[in-house]
Amino acid sequence: MSRKVRIQESLTTALKPMHLEVSDESHMHNVPEGAESHFKVLAVSEVFAGDKLIDRHRRVNALVRDELASGLHALAIHAWTPQEWFDKGGGEAPTSPECLGGSKQAE
Repeated sequence: MSRKVRIQESLTTALKPMHLEVSDESHMHNVPEGAESHFKVLAVSEVFAGDKLIDRHRRVNALVRDELASGLHALAIHAWTPQEWFDKGGGEAPTSPECLGGSKQAE
């Protein structure tokens, strides 16, 4: 099972999201092909209601703790309530910036 599927299953089980996007962005970074090391998550769930942003991120990070301990290097998290999702137009997660790490860094 791929890391993406494991992340999706973990977040779906715990958050019961009305919308979930898990994107493997490893190809945008200086990593070997198939690394599954950089991901972006957009999770829309009532579970986040009343939580501060840091608490939402901590919740998501705790749910993928095993992945972080076994090769997941970076996780961009967009954790929204349904109301925030609708206020943003029910659109997509923000675009991730270009990678500037490793050999891609400007000299």
